[in-house]
Amino acid sequence: MPTLDDILEQIGEFDFFQKQALFFLCLLSVTFTPIYVGIFFLGFTPEHYCRSPGVAELSQRCGWSLEEQLNHTVPEWGGHEASFSSRCRRYEVDWNTTGISCTDPLGSLVANRSTVPLGPCRDGWVYDSPGTSLVTEFNLVCEDSWKLDLFQSCVNAGFFIGSMSIGYIADRFGRKLCLLVTVFLNSASGVLMAFAPSYTWTVIFRLIQGLVSKGGWLTGYVLIAEFVGSNYRRAACIIYQAAFSLGLIILTALAYALPHWRWLQLTVTLPNFFFLLYYWCLPESPRWLIAQKQNDKAMEVIKHIAKGNKKKLPLSFQNLKSEDEDGEKPKPSFLDLVRTPQIRKHTFILMYSWFTSSVLYQGLIMHMGIAAGNMYLDFLYSALVEFPAAIILILTLDRIGRRYPWAAANVMAGGACLVTALVPDTLYWLKMTAACLGRMGITMCYEIICLVNPELYPTFLRNLGVLVCSSMCDLGGIITPFLVYRLAELWHELPLVIFAVIGLIDGGLVLLLPEMKGKTLPETIEDAENLHR
Repeated sequence: MPTLDDILEQIGEFDFFQKQALFFLCLLSVTFTPIYVGIFFLGFTPEHYCRSPGVAELSQRCGWSLEEQLNHTVPEWGGHEASFSSRCRRYEVDWNTTGISCTDPLGSLVANRSTVPLGPCRDGWVYDSPGTSLVTEFNLVCEDSWKLDLFQSCVNAGFFIGSMSIGYIADRFGRKLCLLVTVFLNSASGVLMAFAPSYTWTVIFRLIQGLVSKGGWLTGYVLIAEFVGSNYRRAACIIYQAAFSLGLIILTALAYALPHWRWLQLTVTLPNFFFLLYYWCLPESPRWLIAQKQNDKAMEVIKHIAKGNKKKLPLSFQNLKSEDEDGEKPKPSFLDLVRTPQIRKHTFILMYSWFTSSVLYQGLIMHMGIAAGNMYLDFLYSALVEFPAAIILILTLDRIGRRYPWAAANVMAGGACLVTALVPDTLYWLKMTAACLGRMGITMCYEIICLVNPELYPTFLRNLGVLVCSSMCDLGGIITPFLVYRLAELWHELPLVIFAVIGLIDGGLVLLLPEMKGKTLPETIEDAENLHR
C-alpha cells in the first residue's frame, strides 16, 4: 500500500492547495513578529531626566533649548551617553527663587557646585518622546529599569513553557485544534494587554501571549511541512520564516504611524481574530491522522487536497499504509539524547547554537533600541537584510551543504558585532552597516539550525531532540534583556563584545557536526551515530 509521500507525488506535492495553505499560514507567521520583537517599540526608552519643580518655568523664561536646560539643571549631564546616576538624581535647590541667572543658574544659587546636595527623583521624570511606551507610562527607569527586562523575560519564559506544552497538545489532539486554541488565547490576551490598568497586569497578559503564541507559530510550521511533499519542504519552511521577516517591516511602519504603545498593541493583535476562520480554511494534517491510525479521515483530507489541486486520486492509491505499521518503534527518552557519543555531541552543540542564535538575534535588536540613531530607520534597515539571508540559503544549502554556510554565518555575525562595538560613533554609516551584516548572519544561523536540528536525530527521537535543543533558544531570550540593558550601563558596547565571543565560538563548534547534504535522514540510533563517517 502507498504511503502519504507516494500519494502526494500523484496529487501534487506543492500545487494550488499547498500554496494556498502556505499563504494562510504565512499570515500567521507575520503576526507572530510583534510578540517576538515588539519590545523594541513597546518598551522603547526615550531620553529622560528627573523632573524638578520650577525648571520648566525657568526654561521658558530664559528661552532655553532642551539641551541647554539639561546642561544647566541635570547633574553630570552628557547627552545620550549620560551616566545612569545623572538620569536618576537632581539638584536639591529651589528653582523658583527669583533672580536666578539664565547663563549660570546654579552658580547664582550656590558658590560651589560640588557642595550642592543631590537627591532622588521625587516628582517623576520628563521624557523626550512624541509618543508613549511601557517605559514612559509606568516609569520603568532608574531603580525600576529592571522591570523592563522582566517584561521581556516573561515573554521568553512563556515561550519556553508553552513550546513544550503546546507541542504535546499538537501531537495528542491534532494540529488544527491546537492552532485554533492558541490563536484565540493569543488574541484575547493581546487585547487585554492593550487595556491593562497596571504594569503587573501588563506582564501577566504578555506572559499568557508568550505561553501560546510561539507554540501556535511552531504548529503552523509543522502543519505546512506536513502538507507539502518532501521535495518542497525546505523551500516552504524558509518562506514561512521569511513571512516573519515581512512582519518586521510591517511592524516598523505601524510603530511609526502609531507611536503610542496601547494603540500599537491593539492594532497588531486584532487581525489575529481572523485566523479563527481557519477552522473552515485548513484541514487537519493527514500525516497526524495517519499516525493516529485514523486512515479514513486522512483519506478524506487527501481527497480534499486532490480536489484543490484539480487532480484525481488513482484507484490504486485509495488505501493508505501507516508509516509505523511495519513494526513497533522504540519510544523516545531524554537519556537517548546523551547516551551515545555522537548524538551526545550533536545535542550539546545544537543546544549551544540555539542559545547563540537567540541571544544574538534578540540582543542586536534590543541594543539597537538603546543606540543613538533613528530607531525606525535602524530597525527597518536591519529587517530588510533578512530577505537576502533567505535567498542566500535557498541558493547554497543544496549546493555547498549546511556546515560551511552555517559556520560562515556565525563568523559574520560575531565579527560584525565586534566591528560595531569598536567603530566610533562618528562613523555611524560603518557602524550601522556592520550591525546589519550581523543581523543577516544571525538570521541565516536561525534558519539553518531549524533545518539541521531534525536531520541529525533518528526518526523516533527527532521531535524530542528538536524540542529539547530549541528550548535553549527561549532560555537565551530570558537572560538577553538583563545582558543587554544592565551591561550597557557599564559600557555601552560591552554586550556587543560578548555577542561576538559567543558567535565566534559557535562558528567553530558547528564544523564538528556531520554534513547532511545529500544524506537520508537517520532512522535508528546506529544511523545517527554513523553520520560522521
